[in-house]
Amino acid sequence: MKTKKKLTLKFYQNLGKLFYAIAAADKIVREAEFNKLKTLVKKQWLDVDIIEDEYDTDAAYQIEIVFDWLNDEENLDAKSCYDDFVNYKNEQSHLFTDNIKKLILKTAGLIADSFSGINKSELIMLAKLDLELKK
Repeated sequence: MKTKKKLTLKFYQNLGKLFYAIAAADKIVREAEFNKLKTLVKKQWLDVDIIEDEYDTDAAYQIEIVFDWLNDEENLDAKSCYDDFVNYKNEQSHLFTDNIKKLILKTAGLIADSFSGINKSELIMLAKLDLELKK
């Protein structure tokens, strides 16, 4: 049971890295992007499962926590965060169901679109993500 819980927390933490990478693709993370992420976590990710962290908080909030932490660090680049997500996805591919993949793409697209539409850097990363999730 504990192993599954850790995998799930790690799953959400890696989603935080991915969504940060999307927002940081253009080298600037805007407040609108983080606000959109928080809204999407509440509206869509909280219902994905019933797993909680060690503080009895829904594990989906790990997405926000990791995103916020990476943004505060300001020295972690989007490519390394994206690559971390891809490595995790490849190691734990059984967690990435069709519904989860659709939700990931939807969330990433809405984050990218939340500030003045999707720019070229974000579009490239979204296209790479789409291809990666189809593997």
